Amino acid sequence: MLKYVPFEYREHTADILVVAYGRSLEELFENAALAVFEIMTDTKRVDARVKREIKCSGIDLENLLYKWIEDLLFYFDSEGLVFSRFKVHRIQKIDDEYMLEGEAWGEEFNPEKHESRTLVKAVTYAQMSISKVDSLWRASFVVDI
Repeated sequence: MLKYVPFEYREHTADILVVAYGRSLEELFENAALAVFEIMTDTKRVDARVKREIKCSGIDLENLLYKWIEDLLFYFDSEGLVFSRFKVHRIQKIDDEYMLEGEAWGEEFNPEKHESRTLVKAVTYAQMSISKVDSLWRASFVVDI
């Protein structure tokens, strides 16, 4: 049985390998998002002032995870938002597509308040996998820094 932690980082040659865990598929996606934003700043210092709703779809779970993270990073790139709280309400398969409905809460990055860590440029498909071991979901993916 795997020990439950929300996420961890593993060594990677030039980028960061993220390994996220969840007791459900929805929690897995929430923890993966938290891991990405924790690379960029101390999420404990990010207040949940602004909410963004995310709806995305993918051809498989890996593609869905990619699009979820990509959508969240879009808000950082376009509005300067960093997030600290995530809620995935539902992940479901409809016909040949996986659908995700979720929300993220955060605020505009403020260098006087928020620690500037490593900028995440993008999520990648490198070493991306999603699996279930016993009762725990596990996802791994590399982020481009």
